[in-house]
Amino acid sequence: MPSSTIRSISITVSDDDGAAAPRRARAGRRKVVRSLGQRAVRLLARWWPILLLLPAVALLLFEASRLRAPRSPSPPVSSLGRLDPTTRLVHGVREPCLKFLSPKSIENLVFHGGSGPDALVKRIIYKSDEDDYDSYHPEGNSTYLLQHAEATRFNLFTGFQTLPEREDSFKVNETVNVHCGFYSDNGGFKISDEDNRYMRACKVVVSTCAFGGGDDLYQPIGMVNSSVGKVCYVAFWDEVTLSTQEAEGKVTGDNGMIGRWRIIVVKSLPFADQRLNGKIPKMLTHRLFPEARYSIWVDSKYQFRRDPIGVLEALLWRTNSTFAISEHGARSNVYAEGKAIVQKHKATPEEVEVQLTQYRRDGMPDEKRLHGLKALAEASIIVRELSPLTNHFMCAWFNEAVRFTSRDQLSFPYVLWRVNMSGINMFPVCTRRDLVNSLGHTRKVKPLAQTNSDSSAT
Repeated sequence: MPSSTIRSISITVSDDDGAAAPRRARAGRRKVVRSLGQRAVRLLARWWPILLLLPAVALLLFEASRLRAPRSPSPPVSSLGRLDPTTRLVHGVREPCLKFLSPKSIENLVFHGGSGPDALVKRIIYKSDEDDYDSYHPEGNSTYLLQHAEATRFNLFTGFQTLPEREDSFKVNETVNVHCGFYSDNGGFKISDEDNRYMRACKVVVSTCAFGGGDDLYQPIGMVNSSVGKVCYVAFWDEVTLSTQEAEGKVTGDNGMIGRWRIIVVKSLPFADQRLNGKIPKMLTHRLFPEARYSIWVDSKYQFRRDPIGVLEALLWRTNSTFAISEHGARSNVYAEGKAIVQKHKATPEEVEVQLTQYRRDGMPDEKRLHGLKALAEASIIVRELSPLTNHFMCAWFNEAVRFTSRDQLSFPYVLWRVNMSGINMFPVCTRRDLVNSLGHTRKVKPLAQTNSDSSAT
């Protein structure tokens, strides 16, 4: 090729080519970023509910782990032995829930004379197998009575209350004749002669019980020195509780005492239901302490922390009452209580329905107040004068707990409605909290093996 031709060939290079490469790179990166962003938006739009739930699930798992963590059965040290008064706000000023007399004033107290001649019930007769000898059967034997029991838990301890007798038991007359436990010598709840002698000497009694292992025994505190010799502190145990406590080093002395408490060991408990066995010392104090004038019942989950004579003055004598019990803090209606009992698995739905159906049939009103009082009580503390009037009330209450469920808070409003007992002081929850240190239940109660007296009931 001629040289002239070669010299005429030229290659054109533009300055724009150098700048285009970075621009293309930047455009590619922007495209990638836009693509990633769009993908992220699509993923977020698809999965945002799960992303929101993750923190909530994590929080729930954390709280569940805290709830599953083992808790010590021992009560907080700060609760046991606490004596400081429980207070409440009244018109912006903090005041004690219960105003007690000074120790000196309590020492000088004179016991009240009792209900007096104006009491509606002056005499109470307790039904027994001897009294019913002819009324049930000419031969009057226990086998016949057992075969004709109208309720599954009636037995030789309770007697066999018929529905007409139940109706009559709520009538308030000068003389009343009612079933009230201890129906037969073969009914169980056996106490030694020595313990019976001790109980007959008591004039004022603070009592509790723990059957089937039950709770620990907490020593009472806060009493005035002058009250110590006037008050009996009695704890009813069965042999299971006795052995449980002895295994933990809590042994009764030669005098049958552990600290302030006289330990009464009961044999031949009449019911397989330990909760129902506990109703005997709780409701039938007047049958166990025939010479006593006043009683204070304290559930075993509590430590009693006030002077008993001071409590009688504050809750009975000062208010001219013969019976004092705490208002219920959460509910105020018998039918609402029935629902709560079922929800908390404290009784079967069938048991509760049978009881409430009978109450509806009897005309029990669906009201929050009965005879001017809150309809529902919290029955862990009961302070009362042991008079024919209050004894009649407690007998009727006990029979309802036997006939239906042993949840006594369910039967209390019904008995209150039917008997319409005067002289009741239903004190507020704040007052109940001032009387005791609440320590909770320490161990599960062991069920009682089926006994002859219990298994023979139909």
